[in-house]
Amino acid sequence: MADSVYRNGIFFDGSGKAPVIADVAVEDGRIVAIGRDLAVEAGVTEIDCRGLWVMPGLLDIHTHLDLEVELAPELPEVVRHGTTTVVMSNCSIGVTYGHQRRDGEDPIVDCFARVENMPKSVLKRVADACNWTDSQGYLDHLERLPLGPNVVPMIPHSMLRIEVMGLDGSVSGPPTPEELARMEQLLEAGMAQGYAGFSTDALPFHFLANAPNKKKRIPTQYAGFRELARLTEIVRCHGRVWQATPAKDDVFAAVRSFMLTSGRLYRRPLRTTVLAALDLQTSRSAMHLCLLLSSILNSRLLKGALRFQALSSSFRIWSDGAINPLADEIAAFRALNELELDDRTGRVRILNDPGWVESFRKMWLAGKGGGWSVARLRRRLRCETVVLSRRLDDMLVAECPLAHWVGESLEAPYRRLLAFQAANGRFPRARDAEAAFFAGFPDPIGDDAAFLLHLLRVWDTDLRWETTIANRNPATLRKLLFHDQTLPGFNDSGAHLANIGFYDGNLRTLKVAQWEGLAQVSRAVHRLTALPAAFFGLNAGVARVGAQADLCVIDPAALERWNPEETYHFLHRSQLGCRQVVNRPVGVVRNVMIGGRIVWEENRYADGFGERAYGRVMRAKDHPLEKHWS
Repeated sequence: MADSVYRNGIFFDGSGKAPVIADVAVEDGRIVAIGRDLAVEAGVTEIDCRGLWVMPGLLDIHTHLDLEVELAPELPEVVRHGTTTVVMSNCSIGVTYGHQRRDGEDPIVDCFARVENMPKSVLKRVADACNWTDSQGYLDHLERLPLGPNVVPMIPHSMLRIEVMGLDGSVSGPPTPEELARMEQLLEAGMAQGYAGFSTDALPFHFLANAPNKKKRIPTQYAGFRELARLTEIVRCHGRVWQATPAKDDVFAAVRSFMLTSGRLYRRPLRTTVLAALDLQTSRSAMHLCLLLSSILNSRLLKGALRFQALSSSFRIWSDGAINPLADEIAAFRALNELELDDRTGRVRILNDPGWVESFRKMWLAGKGGGWSVARLRRRLRCETVVLSRRLDDMLVAECPLAHWVGESLEAPYRRLLAFQAANGRFPRARDAEAAFFAGFPDPIGDDAAFLLHLLRVWDTDLRWETTIANRNPATLRKLLFHDQTLPGFNDSGAHLANIGFYDGNLRTLKVAQWEGLAQVSRAVHRLTALPAAFFGLNAGVARVGAQADLCVIDPAALERWNPEETYHFLHRSQLGCRQVVNRPVGVVRNVMIGGRIVWEENRYADGFGERAYGRVMRAKDHPLEKHWS
């Protein structure tokens, strides 16, 4: 006897085939029948899906929810967006080996605070809860939580290094032969326990957050090629996934490491997913180089299995003063980021240091002046090496002490300041409060670098601004999302709580597809469900008889009306104890089922959500515990 049945929906099974009008019946956590006019007994819950899309629950393949799951294991922001399975422990960091606090070290706080822009107060609460000591203990712990979605942990390389070498040792040099052998043993154990993969990181702006290591990058970045090759060979032998990021500023190192995917060179392909293919505003070539590299590695010659992850939206970030997820890319900003968030005095001291000011001005003004220079040429051609654009007209004010600046780019008040100073303070368009503020600026201001420096000195983090660093062109975004060399899913859910809000990435992909008709929607569903599930080797992402009943119901009319750029807002998450940026489309996701039970319906969570488990810990589908779900 079925427990529930979805009636008359436009049904996508996740395979990419054209949708059909069908009913979907669920019993004891599984799909038991799919067809037209299914007969059910009295008392079965029937969900009318006429005119609605019914599809497998969506996958989020790049998250840092291994933190939030300790404080809010139901992961409410995930579920309300139709996502039913999340991959955790990306970018080499996680909580797989517990808090790892030894000899005064606090690795979870140290690794996450700057890399993922997480408040240290939140991270300390997470670390306090991490009382297991090994990878099996972590799986056992996750299975005791009242999970909302299914969770898929990986083995994170930085934490693996810390477990063997200690935090200080892991950022001080290569491992001894004995230490490398021990890392191999622990990774082998994780693969045998069913972990879906192994994550590393090489982005040059990922730094530790605690003294005395604030000028050092996270441990994975101190691994040489030999270490990487030996560890990924274990992943290859188990047929699991390697998640990586490129050495952005070292093309040779990036290409050499990604050659590890090659089945021609290493006997069998290593499934590799790389962060990320983006249409960067400062570098138009970055996206094309990623796609070219992937196509070469996946060619018949090299027989690789590499996919770049694609972000499903414009890359819109918020910054508090000079503090944002990308600031550590630039040495001048990095000095400010090394301080604690509440250390305003320390930042002002740096902002007034002549040597620092000189370095900042050199960076900020590079390529902006008249005359010919390599920096100016690179800037004009959009071939810069940094991600931030260094343009005031790209910096939109979100919050500041002068309310009428909110919604303007910083270019607008800068121009008013120039006019105010040219008129000797009699500029009629300057409001009283603004005129008083302008009177405190250096006169003449000189350039936009001096303007920004003064704002940071006076307002510090009271100046909150936003910018879009990538994916501004809808046509280019569509190309990335549906390119054969990419997987949609770089959402960073659960990280950068006050800076980005990409939980809605999967819905954005569906919206992009919607403009081209149901055939393209079917393709999008496949790329958000069965395709990533197959790549990660998971029992997820398909809606067929016998499969776990993870389902999502989308209202296409509400999806069409939704403007994602207008539904961002900030709220205080009591479970986390901090502010978070979220993006919550209204009415788009009508129903979500996980493990055969409805968790979200008509804009509300089910009774008992957060108190009992709906999702489960998913291991690689070749693990003995997954045979039941195959």
